[in-house]
Amino acid sequence: MLYYIIRRIFMMVPTLLVISFLTFFIIELPAGDYISNQIAALKSTGEQSSVAKLEFLRKEFSLDRPFFERYLIWIGLWQGPHGFDGLIQGNWGWSFEFDKPVDQVVGPTLPLTIVLNFATILFVYVVSFPIGIYSATRQYSWGDYGFTFIGYIGLATPNFLLALILLYLFNQWFGLSVGGLMAPEYIDQPWSFDKAMSVLAHLIVPTIVIGTSGTAAMIRRLRANLLDELHKQYVTTGRAKGLKENQLLIKYPLRMAINPFIADIGNLIPSMVSGSVIVSVVMSLPTVGPILLSALQSQDQFLSGFILLFVAVLTLIGMLISDLLLAVLDPRIRLGGRASS
Repeated sequence: MLYYIIRRIFMMVPTLLVISFLTFFIIELPAGDYISNQIAALKSTGEQSSVAKLEFLRKEFSLDRPFFERYLIWIGLWQGPHGFDGLIQGNWGWSFEFDKPVDQVVGPTLPLTIVLNFATILFVYVVSFPIGIYSATRQYSWGDYGFTFIGYIGLATPNFLLALILLYLFNQWFGLSVGGLMAPEYIDQPWSFDKAMSVLAHLIVPTIVIGTSGTAAMIRRLRANLLDELHKQYVTTGRAKGLKENQLLIKYPLRMAINPFIADIGNLIPSMVSGSVIVSVVMSLPTVGPILLSALQSQDQFLSGFILLFVAVLTLIGMLISDLLLAVLDPRIRLGGRASS
């Protein structure tokens, strides 16, 4: 097991390098950059006084250099001008749109983004796991039809629309504003117990809104996988040997059906971040989603590149966790390499 963990961790390094290159390549696809666009806008309006400063910044951050050299400087494998370090050295770059370092722009939002994603994934699995088992073991019952109907509604309803509906209902019925991730008096205040409790209270609605579609999809996936296992011959053999239904379900079919269910942990993270961008704007959530949207629109390459790479790191960590859980549940996964050799 230890060998499997070490091997999986080392595999993350080249994967992250490939992802960083693809991220940088995609960001560089649109013509120009933030400074080039600003220079063009200033020249079109006849303001020449600030052009020299922007040209200086362009050279300062190596935006005038070839593509591969800019990439190596960005990740920290090539020495930039004036000792400019890259991501490996802890320098996340400069946000031209906000005119401040990237770590100061996204620093306050990263912990809240991680907490929101963790709460959403926890909600998806806690809700979908028992419902999926119930629907599979009681196929075509009224409960199965009811959960199926609710699941279809969850899949068909856009997250931002559900957010607007809940904002309206909470305001009309309870006179409460559920926007944001904390009470207004705790914004820009140091962390305390009361602030943490405020964040936990405000997490409920965004977690339900963002996790609804993922929960519905998970229920359908687990139900289909478990139904497939329950109709196999070894289940019939287990019943013939006198195994009780609960014992039979947990020992064999559920362990087999849960593999794809757990494997989706890593895939959920990028979908949560991308799917929560509009929800974050609607509900005024201080996460990286709205910042990423603004950075992509303005071609703020250092800011958008870091956020995309941050999401990739979260995805790799989620996939590592899912692989380790799968290795614990299914010995064939961690022993597969040695068995084939």
